[in-house]
Amino acid sequence: MLASPLGQSLREAMARWIVDEIVPVERLVPPPYLKWPPPVRDAMMFVVARLSPARLAPKLLEQLELPRKTSAEQRLLRLIAKVPGLQKLGQVIARNRHLRPVLRRALARLENGIRDVSAQDIHAIVHSELGPKLQRYEVRMAGRILSEASVSAVVRFTWRNPRTAQRERGVFKVLKPHIPPYFREDMEYLQGLAQHFGHRHHSYGFPRQLIPDTFRKVRRLLQHEVNFRREQKTLAEAAELYRKIPWVRVPRVIRPLCTRSITALTEERGIKVTSAAARLPRARRRRLAEQLVEALVAVPLLAARDEAVFHGDPHAGNLLYHSPTAGLVILDWALRERLSREQRRHLALLLLMLSLRDRVGTADEVRALSQCRIPPQSARARAVREAVNAYFDELPAARLASGADAMHLLERAALRGVRFPRALIMLSKALLTLDGILADVGGEGSTTSLAIVRDIAQHWIAHRADFRSPLQAQDWLKLQGSALLYTSRLWLRYERNVLDWVLPPDKTAAATAQSC
Repeated sequence: MLASPLGQSLREAMARWIVDEIVPVERLVPPPYLKWPPPVRDAMMFVVARLSPARLAPKLLEQLELPRKTSAEQRLLRLIAKVPGLQKLGQVIARNRHLRPVLRRALARLENGIRDVSAQDIHAIVHSELGPKLQRYEVRMAGRILSEASVSAVVRFTWRNPRTAQRERGVFKVLKPHIPPYFREDMEYLQGLAQHFGHRHHSYGFPRQLIPDTFRKVRRLLQHEVNFRREQKTLAEAAELYRKIPWVRVPRVIRPLCTRSITALTEERGIKVTSAAARLPRARRRRLAEQLVEALVAVPLLAARDEAVFHGDPHAGNLLYHSPTAGLVILDWALRERLSREQRRHLALLLLMLSLRDRVGTADEVRALSQCRIPPQSARARAVREAVNAYFDELPAARLASGADAMHLLERAALRGVRFPRALIMLSKALLTLDGILADVGGEGSTTSLAIVRDIAQHWIAHRADFRSPLQAQDWLKLQGSALLYTSRLWLRYERNVLDWVLPPDKTAAATAQSC
């Protein structure tokens, strides 16, 4: 029926059924994102209207056959099964604290609960790709799959290392057989979504290029998921970055057993950080949260090299806790980006200016991070200042700004037409994912706060051979001047809160102006 002349009408009817009845958009989009239900609904309908009949027909039949009481969250997981692009996006937002708890729990299953390939399929790929090498290195594979991700499956093996003449443990990360054709189709509909929203931007009240530009950047980033050669090189680079940090481990590549579809790695033991945190005492959970910030934020930010690599996909399934050493294992480096020294300098300044509640300094750094130069007196600069002022007005006086706050602020600037480089899109995704994990690991308040980052920065600045601050001398002078006014800013905010409580809005504004 989908392939018949009536197929498009059937697709549109089934798409409306999905977004209005079985997976209502209102259950997916949390209240803080009030402007997003219409584009989310249109995007869901767009995908349903364009999936190939061979992929869509079984999904529709499955939805019709599921029991009536099946929850919307479970139906969503079934809909995106074997749709790697959507599974990856689900992993990205799984720890977003604005989502309803039941939806968060469902999406968290995508971190290590995907099951859509058999061990026999994976074994067949390994035998086909490696052939005689299996006998040469005496490879013995486990009978079961260890874990699955959106595009790959992992199976344990042992092999004889010719350098040591010893049998060693490793894992094969293998591209799933259905991924190449499915992923190509996913990339096509992401490109189609970019064009679709480009034509209809006026319908949503967003800047013309905001949604299309984001889809194009996400599409390019997700293409790296299937580029195993690229990840193999990145793993070596990441291992060098963390070489002198004994409590961080990155799997080592076993090069003789790697191909374009297989990455052979040393086996690293540990359990998912969110699961490990549930068994740790409160103080140890706090320390684990600090370790995550140090490893995933501070180390790349303070790297001595001109360009530093950072992990772009830090969902909980990629972060393991090794209890005997109280260390971290960072897996899956397929999604990564690099930040230049200048970008890291302005990021550090943005975080510090946010922490100091310096509105002028924060607006300056947002402009400095934009993709194109924004003159201070331009209309776009005024839009940035308005976004910054609105954000500070809403930020509670008692809360220290976090890395996630910085990314939310950049999102607001983007909604006003400011465009940012692809690396910052990736970093924003990574920090927002990490922020949710930190809340699950250390409890409320365990975010990427500047208090932790500053402590880490002070520690690593003492080891200049390996790490150094990206800030320049004039930046420190600027920060010192801003810090002198920090108490005054807090007092003004406190006074404004009191006035809001006792006076009407018009008198509050007048009293605040007089106080200033």
